[in-house]
Amino acid sequence: MAASPLNPKAQYHARSISLPSRPHPLVPEFDKHLSRLRTSQSASSSSSSSISHRLSGLKDLHDCVDDLLLLPLTQQTLAQHRHEKWVNELLDGSLKLLDVCGTAKDALLQTSKHANELQSSLRRRRGGENGISTEVGEYLTSRKKVKKAMHKALRNLKGMDNKSSFSPLNKDPETLSMVTMLREVEAVTLTVLESLLSSIAAARSKPSSWFVVSKLIHHKRVACEEAAGDLSEFEKVDCSLFTLIGHKTKSVNQIHIDTIQNALGKLESSIEDLEEGIEFLSRHLIKTRVSLLNILSH
Repeated sequence: MAASPLNPKAQYHARSISLPSRPHPLVPEFDKHLSRLRTSQSASSSSSSSISHRLSGLKDLHDCVDDLLLLPLTQQTLAQHRHEKWVNELLDGSLKLLDVCGTAKDALLQTSKHANELQSSLRRRRGGENGISTEVGEYLTSRKKVKKAMHKALRNLKGMDNKSSFSPLNKDPETLSMVTMLREVEAVTLTVLESLLSSIAAARSKPSSWFVVSKLIHHKRVACEEAAGDLSEFEKVDCSLFTLIGHKTKSVNQIHIDTIQNALGKLESSIEDLEEGIEFLSRHLIKTRVSLLNILSH
């Protein structure tokens, strides 16, 4: 069980008998959500469905944090340290995470727009690669811009790791526990957002990936999931299009088109789920930040 300001006797027995002798029910709930997220992060793939699941887990964790921040003991502990540097660092961290959410939203919006345009062009196609070359080029150009933005955001996220002025020296158990919980929430949120940005950027794509999808195109009976392994939906579309433009002949058969349309359809569905998850996360980050500001202003 994580240490908690709501379970002071677990670490410090010489306390007033007025303090609770057992943890508040929110504490084991917090531990459960945090443990699930850590387990899913280490065991899951880079697929969009996996990341959507982790975003849903973040929603549950942040719900729990919001409830913890409503408790009088939590508010008292934070208010007592309002002027310390680590408090401002927590507020700055939430602002940076919100900025990352905004960057991810913009990337998903742009990718969805160009994917939709490409899919419409494929439906209207009346023969030959030339009929869709412009739209394919526009999509790949937009993806290049999105990837650049994602890599920049990832570099900025790396700068957030392990930067804290908080020192456990001379801190009471309540303060230690509260800071630990809030920093754990920030850390696991950071990890999930890193996975999301990496997935959008198709950061793991390598030439071998193009070969995998190329085999898929020429073997109709091989399922995409089996051939492409744990590639994200963004990577699968990128791979399919690079294979298309690298085709030696100008003729593009229906297998190529069906494969790309199938990948684009799954991508658009995945983007909708990711947009919903990132929107929920943004709202929770704002709510938590407002709660902290209200506590510290009194």
